[in-house]
Amino acid sequence: MVLYLLHRFLLFLIAIFFLFLISFSLSYLDLSNKFICSSSLFDSLVFYFDRLLHLNFGTSIFNGELISVQLKKNFFATMELCILSFVLSFIIGIPLGIIPVFWKNKFLDIIINVFVLFSFSIPIFMLFLVLPSFFSQYMSFFSIHDRINLLNDLPSVTGFLLVDAWLYDFSDNNMMIKVLKHMTLPILTIAFSSITEIVRLVKNSTENIVNSNYIKVAKARGLSRILIIRYYVLHNAISLIITNLGMQFSTILTLTMITEFIYNWPGLGNLLIFAIQQKDYSIISYIVLLVGSLVIIINVLSDILELIINPFKRKNSYVFR
Repeated sequence: MVLYLLHRFLLFLIAIFFLFLISFSLSYLDLSNKFICSSSLFDSLVFYFDRLLHLNFGTSIFNGELISVQLKKNFFATMELCILSFVLSFIIGIPLGIIPVFWKNKFLDIIINVFVLFSFSIPIFMLFLVLPSFFSQYMSFFSIHDRINLLNDLPSVTGFLLVDAWLYDFSDNNMMIKVLKHMTLPILTIAFSSITEIVRLVKNSTENIVNSNYIKVAKARGLSRILIIRYYVLHNAISLIITNLGMQFSTILTLTMITEFIYNWPGLGNLLIFAIQQKDYSIISYIVLLVGSLVIIINVLSDILELIINPFKRKNSYVFR
């Protein structure tokens, strides 16, 4: 197991190294950085690495604001959407993946299958166009622009708007409602595509587990479906779900950055598109490095978590000895 972890850590370092080179190559295009443009390649690499170590990313060529301040503010905005969409997709996707297996050819099974088929058929860009139009015309309660109304003075404590709204005033829920009005539609848009993939994964995993002998024995003992799902199916299907945590998080993070531009959400995706339009290569390079590092770290952590939970994975890890 130790050798397996060392193997994964080595792959992690290699991936981070190549990501660092890609980020540096983008920063090398920044003509406003006189030191990098006028120095040798090695000196430029050392200078860029030193900046990363001290979190000194310089200033934006467009507005003169510190890049570190912009990244911090937009990072929390992106992660808030990403985490909430990630949790929502699993809360909805896992039950929808189990129901068709235990209640085949029932009404709920037919509805879920139609939903999955529809979700796989509709192009993702159509979803980004249809949902804002539908909600703005028929359900005007939800806002389709910005993170919060600019007239609302909400102090930033944690960087997560939902938490800050909860801390703002315990006795008044108006601020929380205003935040949810702006946040609900982007979260649903992001989670919609991910739910479909989770339903497919859980359904395939559950079908294999249901046909196992110990499930047949549990049914013969007279255990109800709820107990079988709770104590046998979920416990064994969790391994496959954890295996795909990294992939699902990467997908949701990508969808989040696209959704931010549609809903004018002030996150990393919106900042990246703005930097591309202004040819601000410094911001582009640091966003690529930040997002890429986050995806790599999440995938490595999901592998380690699977190794801890799944005994068969631990057994297979001995091949590295």
